[in-house]
Amino acid sequence: MPPVDLALVLVLDCSASVSMDEFGLMASGTAAALRDPSVADGLTGGPHGASLAALLLFSGPEAQAVSIAWTRIDSPGTLEQFAVDVEDTPRMVQPTSTAIGDALLACETLLAALPAAAARRVIDVVGDGRANDGIAPAELRDRLAAAGVTINGLCVLHEEADLVESFTREVIGGPGAFALPCPDFAAFTEAMRQKLRQEVAARPYRARSASS
Repeated sequence: MPPVDLALVLVLDCSASVSMDEFGLMASGTAAALRDPSVADGLTGGPHGASLAALLLFSGPEAQAVSIAWTRIDSPGTLEQFAVDVEDTPRMVQPTSTAIGDALLACETLLAALPAAAARRVIDVVGDGRANDGIAPAELRDRLAAAGVTINGLCVLHEEADLVESFTREVIGGPGAFALPCPDFAAFTEAMRQKLRQEVAARPYRARSASS
């Protein structure tokens, strides 16, 4: 497969703190954000004209599932199909604890199986709570960052007001990493749109960047 400008792993929290309705808002909000014209242009408008994207769902240490395998996005049609697949994805893992470190380990495995070389590799972790089970996320964060992978976070603050600070300490890392706050799931679509715009254009959200 020809090289791509970006390999993006979308990672959605399916732990017990996320209700079925909230999971639906995450899936539909992510799909809507992918359809944003500036996001679409970022995914397909680089030197290689293409990106790769995948969707991972997670909760506890034994609960990670690749809901959508690596998909090449190189046209409006392939982008729309990926957005439809995200919107329609079932909740494939049992809602238990929040094992972000184990989710990052699954992302590392997924990135090792990339079907094409990528100029940038980004993991986009969406969650509404800090890690409370499994591998410490900082261990995986440091290893991935050392390999040149960027890990960004979208923090839904309806239960933990200091979640951005927790993600900044323990989860995000790598070139240009940032954590973006989202007040609640009702605001998810716009927050995800803002996050993807900055990720695909490689413009960090500097107000909460890892280097600030």
